[in-house]
Amino acid sequence: MVRIKILLTAFISILLSFGALAQQESGGKDDRFSEIENQKIAYIIKVLKLTKSESQKFIPIYHQYAKEIWSLNAAKVKTISAKQNVNSFNPSSNDVIEFDAREVEIKKQYRSKFSPIIGTSRASQFFVAEQEFRSLLRQELQKRKEKK
Repeated sequence: MVRIKILLTAFISILLSFGALAQQESGGKDDRFSEIENQKIAYIIKVLKLTKSESQKFIPIYHQYAKEIWSLNAAKVKTISAKQNVNSFNPSSNDVIEFDAREVEIKKQYRSKFSPIIGTSRASQFFVAEQEFRSLLRQELQKRKEKK
């Protein structure tokens, strides 16, 4: 029951933030990205039930993690795009596997950094919460596309 309330609250927050974003006339992609990122952090804090003290220690490390994952994914997309532009063949699966392996290593590294702050169980649960948020975000975007 508590989990449903958390998910419902997060979902409503996402809906409200998207509504507010849609009404902004001057907001750019960076503003939308920042708002989504803030909603993601709020969702994770709520799902993991972080205290104020834990949140203050967790968030700076989370930002480092997010930056590394973002950079890795950008490099992955760039590599795949470059290979597709060179010829019509798909990129080597080894390239994709190497990026995926690096992502796993980053996640292991940050799970170790999160653990002293929020405990091993919640450090592992963080990655589940992150996936849940992405899933909620995809669902919301799909609903918006269907309405158009």
